[in-house]
Amino acid sequence: MSSTDDTTTAATPPAGNRLWGRWPVVLWLWLLWTVLWGSVSPVVLVCGAVVALAVVLLFPLPPIGHRASVHPLGLAVMAGHMLVDLVRSALVVAREAVLHGPRTRAAVVEVQLEADTDLLITATSHLVTLTPGTLVLEIDRGRRRLYIHALPVRDASQAPVRRAETLGNERRVVRALGTAGARERLLARDERTKGAGR
Repeated sequence: MSSTDDTTTAATPPAGNRLWGRWPVVLWLWLLWTVLWGSVSPVVLVCGAVVALAVVLLFPLPPIGHRASVHPLGLAVMAGHMLVDLVRSALVVAREAVLHGPRTRAAVVEVQLEADTDLLITATSHLVTLTPGTLVLEIDRGRRRLYIHALPVRDASQAPVRRAETLGNERRVVRALGTAGARERLLARDERTKGAGR
């Protein structure tokens, strides 16, 4: 009887251990909360931390295993770029709304990703969707493709620019959360791209 109880106890880790193993998720939810509120006031930061902790404790996700590897420097670079992109893109969208209004032209852009895990693809799509003017319409998981509604896109020559922006987001996600294998594949793709451009 006691051995069964011990097994049950061992299979359910205490809340502290769950939190320690999920700190990247807590950090990501806290960052997402702050970005969505658009403020870094103490109230927003504290409430975001409380909500992130509550979500992780009340709705535990299955373990990711060894398919993710957190790199603090890459995570900081990704967060910094996201904040810069938010400001820059918001200004572009505001300019289009004022100058062109409903005549603003948009397009659906197909982007081929190199990332091959649900975590990396999902994180990339979230970064794209958080940026004003872009929205992920569909994720083709089997072929690792995103279909993105982007504006402004005045003609076909601007589609590669929006595609490159998405690939830049993917690159930062892989450098922040990708395994060594994912980073090597990304490097190989960059080398192929450089070779094709010569």
